[in-house]
Amino acid sequence: MSEGQGSAAALAQHLIDAAHAHVTAEGAADFDATLATLEDDPVYELLPVGLRMRGMDAARRYYRHFFANVQPRMVADKAIVHGSWLGETGLGIEYTIFLREEDGSETPYRILGILTFGETALTGERVYADERLLRIMFEPIWDEMEPMTT
Repeated sequence: MSEGQGSAAALAQHLIDAAHAHVTAEGAADFDATLATLEDDPVYELLPVGLRMRGMDAARRYYRHFFANVQPRMVADKAIVHGSWLGETGLGIEYTIFLREEDGSETPYRILGILTFGETALTGERVYADERLLRIMFEPIWDEMEPMTT
């Protein structure tokens, strides 16, 4: 293996480790550790609604809201991971969460999240989910997001 190939492999492993650290930190509601896995200007793309959140300020507001308001509604022992895979540009995870509603019922939501790789950390995530769930998750910044053109 040439020196360039070894460096690429080490970088790839570093990014894989960052993706796993992100999942772990998010699961533990660790705000600082979650943000530490992101590059300086993260981008979150919400599909199929076609909206984009950009920047560390937006990421901070999103995660504060997510950890305080969304994660406590998730029924942790019912979450199902359907699969995950590693690609050249990121780590994909398909899962179902159950969100507790105000009336006590639980609504299942299927999600496909792709943690995207940057140079040294994650550049953000592409989230494929039901519009209702995306609105709940991204509520404080929903009206500030930009439409995706590509």
